[in-house]
Amino acid sequence: MQTTFGKLNDGREVTLYTIENDHIVMKVMNYGATLVSFINKDTGIDVVEGFESVTGYLNQTSYIGASIGRTANRIEKGKFTLNGKEYTLPLNNNGNCNHGGLEGFDKKIWNGVEEEDRVTFRYTSADGEEGYPGNLFVKVTYALLEDGISIKTEARSDADTLFAYTNHSYFNLDESEDAMNHEVKIHADQYGLSDANGLTLNKLVPVENTPFDFRDFKKLSKDINDENEQLKFGKGYDHHYAILGEGLREMAIARSEKLELHAYSDYPGMHLYSANWLENKTGKKGHLYPERSAVCFEAEYMPNAINYPDVEQKPVLRAGDIQKHEIQYRLKVK
Repeated sequence: MQTTFGKLNDGREVTLYTIENDHIVMKVMNYGATLVSFINKDTGIDVVEGFESVTGYLNQTSYIGASIGRTANRIEKGKFTLNGKEYTLPLNNNGNCNHGGLEGFDKKIWNGVEEEDRVTFRYTSADGEEGYPGNLFVKVTYALLEDGISIKTEARSDADTLFAYTNHSYFNLDESEDAMNHEVKIHADQYGLSDANGLTLNKLVPVENTPFDFRDFKKLSKDINDENEQLKFGKGYDHHYAILGEGLREMAIARSEKLELHAYSDYPGMHLYSANWLENKTGKKGHLYPERSAVCFEAEYMPNAINYPDVEQKPVLRAGDIQKHEIQYRLKVK
C-alpha cells in the first residue's frame, strides 16, 4: 500500500510503502530509502524509532532509519586514494567525512517499486557526487521475512569507486524512552579503538576485561558510564566490532521484556551505537527520543578501511563488478 508521507522543502512528495504478513508490518519511505516502522504484530510493538511524516526526518541529524552511502561511518580527513589518485570528500563530522557526506543517500529521493512482500528502491549516484568517482547504480530491497526484515543491496559502477552501505535503524524493543535496560550479546572477541573524534583506528583489541565485552548478555547500562577513555570519547558505545565467522551470520542479539532482536549480516563487522547524540525529538505516537533511548547495530566494513593498508576487506567496487550484501533483523517473542 502506498500513501503520501508529506513533502520536502522543495515541494516534492514523499511516498510511504506499507506491507505486512502474519507477524510483521513494515513501513518504508522513498526519502533516504528509510525504514520507518517495524512492527511485531503479536505484541503491537514498533521496534524502530521514527516519525509520523517526512518532516520529522528533515528536522533531525541522526540518520534515523536511513540507508547510508556511499560509505558508512567515517573517512579520515575526508581523503582516500584509489588507483593512485587522491579523492577529497566533504567534512561533516569533527574534521572527517561521515556517512557519505553532506548530502548522502539518506537525503535522496529513491525510485521505489512495491511488490507483494517487498519494496525495492533504486538510486543513481552520479560521478563526482560528494567527491566519489564513478556513476554508481544502487538497489536496496526491503523484504518481509516470516519473523522480520531482510535488507539486500546490489551495486555496480562504471568506474572503480567505494561502496559501503549500512542501515541506520534505532531499535527500542519496548517503545520506551530508555534502551539502557536492553540486554545485548555480540558475537565478537575484538573491537576497534577510536580517537577523540570518533574515527575508528586501525587497532583491534580484545574485548576481554573491558566494558566492551558483550560475549554474554549484559545490560547496556552496566558499563556504559565507566571511567573508560573510549566510552568518554563518544558519550557511550560508538564502536566497531569484528564479528566472528563469515557469510550471513548472526552478529548480535538484543532483548527486552517482551521481544528479542537478532541482527544478521554478511559484512565483516558491526558498529554498536548507543544513540548517544539523539536530539530529544518527538517521534511516532508522541514518543520522545532522548540520548540513549535506542541502540543501533550497523553492519559494516571496518570504518576507514580504505586508508588502512593491512585491512584486507575494503569497500572497493571495481568497474563492472557487482557488490551484493544482506542485513537481516529478526524478532522473537519471549
